[in-house]
Amino acid sequence: MKNKIYKILTVMVLTIFVSACGNKENHSENDGHSDSEEQNIEVNEANNESEEVMLSQQQFDALKMKIDTLALRNMSGYVEANGTLEVPPQNEAAITTVIGANVVSIKVIEGDKVNKGQVVAYLSHPNIIQAQTDYLNAYSNSNFLKKNYERQQKLYDAGVGSGANFQKAEAEYDASKAMVNGLQAQLKILNVNTSSVRNGTIAQRIALRSPIEGFVQKVEVKTGQYVEPQTELFEIVNTHHVHADLMVFEKDVYKVQKGQKVNFTVQSIPDTELIAEIYSVSKTFEDNPKAVHVHAEIENKKGNLIPGMYIQGKIQVDNTQTKALPESAVIKEGDRYYVFSVEKENDDWSFKPIEVVIGTKDGNWVAVQFPEDIEKNTKFAYNNAYYLIAEMKKGEAEHEH
Repeated sequence: MKNKIYKILTVMVLTIFVSACGNKENHSENDGHSDSEEQNIEVNEANNESEEVMLSQQQFDALKMKIDTLALRNMSGYVEANGTLEVPPQNEAAITTVIGANVVSIKVIEGDKVNKGQVVAYLSHPNIIQAQTDYLNAYSNSNFLKKNYERQQKLYDAGVGSGANFQKAEAEYDASKAMVNGLQAQLKILNVNTSSVRNGTIAQRIALRSPIEGFVQKVEVKTGQYVEPQTELFEIVNTHHVHADLMVFEKDVYKVQKGQKVNFTVQSIPDTELIAEIYSVSKTFEDNPKAVHVHAEIENKKGNLIPGMYIQGKIQVDNTQTKALPESAVIKEGDRYYVFSVEKENDDWSFKPIEVVIGTKDGNWVAVQFPEDIEKNTKFAYNNAYYLIAEMKKGEAEHEH
């Protein structure tokens, strides 16, 4: 009986031991699987973090980040043409005086905006006073001759006056009217109010007024200076219609036509490309160099565009366009090239690298192709690609440690 009980107890102990071992092994296997999954999750999270660079708004502003959607550019098929910024003749004005006089007051300086008819200076001289006096005398004399003419006409009509006296009075009155009209026209050119002169008011100075709206380009007089008639005193330019005036050489003239686009740059606005459309191609050659003038209307006017500024342009003679980004937006890592897409996340900016295949280069631009389709409204970093890739590597290194 004791042996039987001993055997039962032994079997129970062995069963409990085997069961415990099995549970331990199962528990170990389960724990091992969980650790592996957690490690994979951590690695994936690390990879996701390393594939993104976050910048605060302050960092974004400090780096002067430029972002925009993909640009479509003509990377080939263009004619290089240089020139200057110009305005049409009707948008330039030279202010002169028609009488010799002294400058008594200057009301503008270079760069000032003026309206049409605005006073830019005042002139004074005895000749100006004399012109008004001559007009007043001629006007008074004409009134006297008019009354004499009317009296002689009544006598002649009544048959008591001679025809000779009537004809003489008529001729003298007609001559006086011509004199008055001539002097009045001269005073109007001098901007003198003839009505005031007829009332006995003699102006001591006359006003020089701007004939157009625009900006004062030149001031070529000083206060107190005597100026001769027809001397240019001020130059006014209306820059609203400033356009690109390009010179195209003889060998390329046949490629250029109205409606083509022009990409050009000016030194006053670095790293900015302006776009214009050709609206006129000259039909005559300049002698030196042998080239024709091509005029193009600027579509995206920016900054302070002043006539006379030197420009460097490229006329698009081939309509084939491709996706392109500035070179500063592309970074080479090993044998691959990357650009950074941009998204706003709350108050921060997220930059993610996207692999691209580069193509033709044109100046500071490079054609890019994407292995996968990109949404049209996707925005990209247009600069600081080197900084962004460095920050991404820095984040990867910190995570490895």
